Amino acid sequence: MAGTLYLVPTPIGNLGDISYRAVQTLAQADFIAAEDTRVSLRLLNHLELKKPLVSYHEHNKQESGPRILERLLGGESCALVTDAGSPAISDPGEDLVRLCAEHAVAVCAIPGPCAAITALSVSALPTRRFCFEGFLPAKGKERRTLLAALKTERRTMIFYEAPHRLQDTLASLMEAFGPDRPISLCRELTKLHEQILRLTLGEAVAFYEQNDPRGEYVLIVQGASEQDEPGTSLADAVALAKRLEQAGLRKKEAARQAAEQTGLAKNAIYAGLLAEAPEP
Repeated sequence: MAGTLYLVPTPIGNLGDISYRAVQTLAQADFIAAEDTRVSLRLLNHLELKKPLVSYHEHNKQESGPRILERLLGGESCALVTDAGSPAISDPGEDLVRLCAEHAVAVCAIPGPCAAITALSVSALPTRRFCFEGFLPAKGKERRTLLAALKTERRTMIFYEAPHRLQDTLASLMEAFGPDRPISLCRELTKLHEQILRLTLGEAVAFYEQNDPRGEYVLIVQGASEQDEPGTSLADAVALAKRLEQAGLRKKEAARQAAEQTGLAKNAIYAGLLAEAPEP
């Protein structure tokens, strides 16, 4: 009978946040798969636990994942931990969970610390609907493309960022969303120097021009409002009216229907149709 993969969240700063169930699971597992065995060893020493540790991280998951799966299929149980927070969330544990699912190995998630939810709850921004984006791509086309797609996202957005990339990321967010978009910057959550800054993107950029970023950040960005939504251009409205005209409507009726659908002035759309009409 196959064993079970347990996803065990670890504290994101304050060691007191580890749950009794998480400690029990670590104690009962046959072995622990850790993102960084040195970090996990410190936690185990604090908990006075001794367990075999294997390395599982982004750079060795292709080799380490199948080895862990083999042990699970052989009946052993494994506790998967990341350096801080919940495994498999913006983390290579996602691939190990998928591998287990493909081979009918049970996966059990232990509830616990998660930086994204902790930050969202104190952000003072809307929490009913949100999306988690994790770390943005590095500079370049991929980042610009993603942010352009998120420009009209109505849900609150959650990003992770390291201190050495924070200023570039804030500049990219401001370029994409504008300087007035609210943001909560949550730094060093649950740690001694925890800090929550509730600013606009413009204010955040200005603040970190004068202050060095320190510690790990969770960025909570308010979603787009109706005012942020891009309106239909006159050219688009004229093109719509032209298609309606080609479908058999007269110019004035095509302009009227296009105006109803786009909210633009009927006379301006009609004038655009006349301007595009071929000369007799």
